[in-house]
Amino acid sequence: MMAAEKLRSDEAWALERVGAAARAVQAASAALKAHFAEDGARQPSTLELARFAAAMQELKYAREAFDLLIVGDADR
Repeated sequence: MMAAEKLRSDEAWALERVGAAARAVQAASAALKAHFAEDGARQPSTLELARFAAAMQELKYAREAFDLLIVGDADR
């Protein structure tokens, strides 16, 4: 019983990580989109591009970790 509760807890944490990463990507994307919505003349800053890249990377890692958790559960 304890192992099942731990697995559910791990799954909940992994899903929250994916959700948080997805929200970070959305926020960074919105910040970049604002540059193109204005007049398109102003380029995004290096920091804005770095935030977007970091958010995308975290989303990738979070999804991979979730996938490994689920696959590991399927092997049990």
